[in-house]
Amino acid sequence: MDFKLFDRWDTKVQVNDPGLIRYITLNPILVPKTGGRYVQTRFWKSKNNIVERLINKLMIPGHRGKKHKTTSGRISGKSQKVYDIVENVFKIIEEKTKKNPIEIFIRALENAAPREEIISIEYGGARYPQAVECAPQRRIDIALRQFVQGSYQKSFNKKINIVDALVDEILKAYNLDQTSTAIAKKLELERQADSSR
Repeated sequence: MDFKLFDRWDTKVQVNDPGLIRYITLNPILVPKTGGRYVQTRFWKSKNNIVERLINKLMIPGHRGKKHKTTSGRISGKSQKVYDIVENVFKIIEEKTKKNPIEIFIRALENAAPREEIISIEYGGARYPQAVECAPQRRIDIALRQFVQGSYQKSFNKKINIVDALVDEILKAYNLDQTSTAIAKKLELERQADSSR
């Protein structure tokens, strides 16, 4: 039997970026909440449905590195609340674009995933930035994090709510709009990597 995500949207979407095909999982699942069933395997994040990974990222959007920057009653990691947020986001995207919201989300993810980043190399007592290619798993992690943090920055203590902010972020990334946080960060990172080659 073939399940539809949220009992509504088809997950048979083609991933166009060849580097991300193995890392964007769209297995048929009714409720994207597996409760860490894949944790025992290597690269277990890749086996999780990509929508579930978005839900998990939304539960703690305040992290910057190891510091928990933003804490509030609204960011308490309640999975049912975040599940409803993502379902409403997909409903609004479907209304606005008249397309499958899962496909829109995948295209936005492919557009927002950075291809290069910078590491710091110490040579002779001095530190130099060095451009390196970004691993596919990390590309997806960075794009999801930028979606979530960008939408929370737009909605935290503001009049816009998180659903509208996340819809805005995903649609702007889908259209390659530079006012999207994820696209702006990607372009900035790739520009820095280009200059430190």
